Amino acid sequence: MENSVTSFLPVLACLASLLAVPLILIFRKEPFLREASTFLAGFAKFGFVLAMLPVILSGKVIEYTFVEGIAGISVPIKFRVDGLGMTFALVASSLWIVTSLYAIGYMRGLKEHSQTRFFSFFALSLSATLGVAFSGNLLTLYLFYELLSLSTWPLVTHHQDKEARGGGRTYLSHLLGTSVAFGIPAIIYTYVKSGGDLSFAGDAMLAGSDMSYLQGVVLLLAFAFGFSKAGLMPFHSWLPGAMVAPTPVSALLHAVAVVKVGVFCVIRVITGVFGTGLLEKLGANLVLCWIAAFTVVTSSLIAMSQDNLKRRLAFSTIGQLSYIVLGVALLAPYAVQGSMMHIAMHAFGKITLFFCAGAIFVATGKKYISQLDGLGKVMPWTMGAFAIGALSVTGLPPTGGLLSKIYMIRGAADAQQFALLAVYLVSSVLNGVYFFPIIYRAFFKSQPTGELSVGVKEAPFACVLPLTLTAIGSVLLFFFPGLLFDLTSLMLPGK
Repeated sequence: MENSVTSFLPVLACLASLLAVPLILIFRKEPFLREASTFLAGFAKFGFVLAMLPVILSGKVIEYTFVEGIAGISVPIKFRVDGLGMTFALVASSLWIVTSLYAIGYMRGLKEHSQTRFFSFFALSLSATLGVAFSGNLLTLYLFYELLSLSTWPLVTHHQDKEARGGGRTYLSHLLGTSVAFGIPAIIYTYVKSGGDLSFAGDAMLAGSDMSYLQGVVLLLAFAFGFSKAGLMPFHSWLPGAMVAPTPVSALLHAVAVVKVGVFCVIRVITGVFGTGLLEKLGANLVLCWIAAFTVVTSSLIAMSQDNLKRRLAFSTIGQLSYIVLGVALLAPYAVQGSMMHIAMHAFGKITLFFCAGAIFVATGKKYISQLDGLGKVMPWTMGAFAIGALSVTGLPPTGGLLSKIYMIRGAADAQQFALLAVYLVSSVLNGVYFFPIIYRAFFKSQPTGELSVGVKEAPFACVLPLTLTAIGSVLLFFFPGLLFDLTSLMLPGK
């Protein structure tokens, strides 16, 4: 029996950014007050999350039942905070504050239109993200998952041009289409098979059920593809298409919140719906492993051919998401823990890279890698941070990405899946192949004739400070990973 504490704090953490929306709308003609409301909500959300941290580290979980049941269904709308949810919530809530500062510099620097609408949906999407992190059952998880899809669509289509509308259609059709076609049937089947128990508390929902190998494979893939934010091929094209969004959206929602919601849901399904014991018995997890492995390698190869910087980062993200899915699907304790850790490690590294891409565009108008020759001499802070972000995503010291990748590689060895271990190693090499030429161009090539500039010309301070902070965060996670180790170890079998 779990040692649980009843508290309203998870609800407050979700509501903090939602309640900021009316203030943002009221102060639409007062940019300073509008943005102050965003920061106030951001710090409040982060504060509520931190307030729950000591309880979770003590080995307890926090629960709160919001609604006992809806539409005659006995499944409640329930919040539950454990080590995995706390890890995700800490990452999302802390980086929202940093991204809010970055968004101000970016949106003002480019004199973007509809900034009030932008900040309103930005806040709404963070409420949905924490709702996913703190979901106590499958129904609650699914409802917040869909709310996140709907609230981020206006952000993807922010520019309202043909390209943005096209990207928005792909985004919404993929995410809603797959969740309806795969996710809902999977949840209904689980509801029936488990006798109406969709709760993440206690044993996995289907741990004691009698399932065939084929049933296990079909249900597992239905969940994995239903939560298509995980970016597994062939349901991945929404992510590169969503790069038409403003860079703050790409940075937080498509490097941290949205994409991490997909892999977070897959982790929840494997650990909370099936349980590692049932999947290990069936061997159905290996099908998901090889789909993830194929996605890892293929997305890395595609990334190498992209000249548009944000698109290269997008395909890199697809591969990194599949790292996480592959790790948890291996079922080995080290691989599972490494996957959870990689949620944070990749978030700090990839958000740094997206911040840098946006800062380059604000300062120079450049968005293609072939245009970046000599830029390190003009934007040393930005390109220095880019180098650190690239090290983290590649998994090299002194960045946190090394630790999570070591755990996933060791997990593959423990599971005696040496071919999948090779996938991790090959992919890391490919990461270097598509990232380090960018760094070489910036620092070791000369600027094109006619573009020689004197001195440093960085983006506005509100853009440079956040990317510096997240780059420092990637390094600190290497030297001080203790909190992350403690939270993720709570989710291992036997804990």
